[in-house]
Amino acid sequence: MQILSLSRRLLDNPSAFTPELMSAETARVRELYAAGTLRQIWKRGDVAGAAILWEAATMAEVEAAIESLPIRTAGLLEIVALVPLEPYPGFGMA
Repeated sequence: MQILSLSRRLLDNPSAFTPELMSAETARVRELYAAGTLRQIWKRGDVAGAAILWEAATMAEVEAAIESLPIRTAGLLEIVALVPLEPYPGFGMA
């Protein structure tokens, strides 16, 4: 199943986004991408945050992947939306 997440960084304390934290975040995103769990990622253009397309067997797997992100673990990331996706029927898929 594919799931779309929208997140927003919590910027009350900008100094919390240290180079070490950002390096750890980048490394974890790369690990999730290499594993095939994180399929695509975009930086949001409206607020600080990301839109991520996930692929997993269950919603719980995606939730666990999100919780493993260092920025989320540090309490600096809000999940705005977590949406399971279905095929678009206009292409003949049921």
